[in-house]
Amino acid sequence: MSDQIQFIVEKLNQEPFRKNYNLITFDSLESVQLLQLLNDVLGEIDPKHAVDIREELPEQTAKRMLSLLGILKYKPPGSISDLSAFRQGLVTGSKLVIHPVLHWLLQRTNELKKRAYLARFLVKLEVPAEFLQDDTVADINKQYEELMEAFKNLHKECEQLKTSGLSTAEIRRDISAMEEEKDQLIKRVERLKKRVETVQNHQRMLEIARQLRLEKEREESLAQQKQEQKNQLFHAEQRLQRAQLQLKEMHHAVVDSKPESLMKKLEEEINFNSYLVTEKIPRELESKKNSAYFLQKVVAEPAMSQSDLNVLEIKINEVNAQMNQLIEKRMMKYEPIDSKFSMYRQQASIISRKKEAKAEELQAAKEEMSSTERQMLQKTSQAQELEGSEVLKGDEFKHYVNKLRSKNTFYKKKRLEIAEITAEYGILQRTEELLKQRHEAIQQQLQAIEDKKGISGYSYTQEELERVSAVKSEMDEMKGRTLDNMSEMVKKLNTMVAEKKASLAPVIKELRQLRQKCQELTQECDEKKIQYDSCAAGLESNRSTLEQEVKGLLEECVQEESNYRYINCMKRNLEVQLQRAKEEMKAYVSPDPQERRKAIREQYTRMILEQENLGKKLREKQKVVRESHGPNMKQIKMWQDFEQLMECKRECFLKQQNQAAIGQVIQEGGKDRLVL
Repeated sequence: MSDQIQFIVEKLNQEPFRKNYNLITFDSLESVQLLQLLNDVLGEIDPKHAVDIREELPEQTAKRMLSLLGILKYKPPGSISDLSAFRQGLVTGSKLVIHPVLHWLLQRTNELKKRAYLARFLVKLEVPAEFLQDDTVADINKQYEELMEAFKNLHKECEQLKTSGLSTAEIRRDISAMEEEKDQLIKRVERLKKRVETVQNHQRMLEIARQLRLEKEREESLAQQKQEQKNQLFHAEQRLQRAQLQLKEMHHAVVDSKPESLMKKLEEEINFNSYLVTEKIPRELESKKNSAYFLQKVVAEPAMSQSDLNVLEIKINEVNAQMNQLIEKRMMKYEPIDSKFSMYRQQASIISRKKEAKAEELQAAKEEMSSTERQMLQKTSQAQELEGSEVLKGDEFKHYVNKLRSKNTFYKKKRLEIAEITAEYGILQRTEELLKQRHEAIQQQLQAIEDKKGISGYSYTQEELERVSAVKSEMDEMKGRTLDNMSEMVKKLNTMVAEKKASLAPVIKELRQLRQKCQELTQECDEKKIQYDSCAAGLESNRSTLEQEVKGLLEECVQEESNYRYINCMKRNLEVQLQRAKEEMKAYVSPDPQERRKAIREQYTRMILEQENLGKKLREKQKVVRESHGPNMKQIKMWQDFEQLMECKRECFLKQQNQAAIGQVIQEGGKDRLVL
């Protein structure tokens, strides 16, 4: 429950709700606030429900929410089996009802939005049958159903286009990018052609480049063929393994078999295959064709409503009843004549059905066996790849099974022994309990007798005295034994200490000498360590300086290398420019007019002349515009005045129509006269 509430709070704090709740504030919400929160979530799913529940009655709110939850196919949890209780909890804003609903809605908001959107158009309005008798209503209902089917098809196409990952904006961007890239490639190709034309033997080089490209394409195709052949080899190896396994199984089957049994087995397989080919498969094929024909027929027909389906079901039931009556009449009519034949027919039909069932079982068993063989081959190949142990077969597997059986019998025997021991243990526990109960009863009787005689507690004190005396005697014995043991142990320890002292005396002498030597060596080590630290510090400082120098030299090297490359690039650019200048000079000096036209100077001179001509035309046009500017402005002013005049006339005409008729206006000779 806490996970559910935490999930609800997390979802409500996100977009588009942004409630800023925590577990405490959400749990402290009142029933009206919970109902409003549920209504907000439903309004996010279906905008029609984005209302304030304070402006409507609780019954209307519950009815509206229940209708939307029914459309969204919400099922109350198992603890709320009664729909009336669920509705009452929804009206009162019960947490036990609203929390599961919120959890269910927030888990699948996008899916429910789509379902609510489709429900607006696909929830069919049920029209009573008596209204459908009217032709107009029937036509409108038919158009309504056709539009609903068209909406279904369009929605499916729209979803397919959305899921296909294509959009018009992306396609347009791709097309524009491809066109730009195409233009750039065309320009680049032209530049390369111009650059290549100046190179000697460029045709031969182009031919060599073309041959290189063809060879690369051929190499890629050969690599692809090689990969395909590898795949084919892998599949062939798998087929070979399967064939070897089948051959091995056939060898095992042939070892203890006879020609008669093999022939019998082959005859059975031939009979079964012939039955499949001649009877079973053609019949199934015919039934599949018939079902496909009927399905195509159903698809070709227009969509049927529930009322049409009910009418068809009634017709089918009537036709079945008529068929049964005709069959009964036929059987009653021909029963005395063909009684024996009918019995044989029934037996033949029963046998044929049994035969079909057994054939299907055999086919399923063969398919299962082939699938298990494929799995076994995969597992064996995996085991061989992992260098695992081989799968047991034949006699080894039988030996393993016998070993498992013997272990199983041994396990069962031990299990029976354990069961007997546990039963005996239970019996002993029960006897112990009974004896304890009898002992307690006897103790109570003895205490009652002692109370009666006036010596209560005698038996208890007697037992305590006996127990204390027994414990005292045991403690005395233990003390005696411990004292003896301690004296013996002290003697042994003294002897051991004397022996150890005698054996350790020379070792102690050597140890003293070694301690003096160790002190001398530690002093020498400290001196060497001080020398090492000073030397290491000097070397470290030298190393840091050398590293800085190397780093500076590397940076200088990189800088010089970049300068070298920059100078080389500039040199190449200057060479190219020099080459272009030479070509330009050659073309400019050449007596051939075609070569001169190719020169850049000639091209720029032509462009300058064109621009000068264009400038002259524009100046002439500007002069014309300046000359006609004054008359054109006057004409514009006159048209504006004319427009104002016409607007005033229109307003006067409208006022004249709207005002009350005071007199009569007579127009004669271009003059207006008002006659009252």
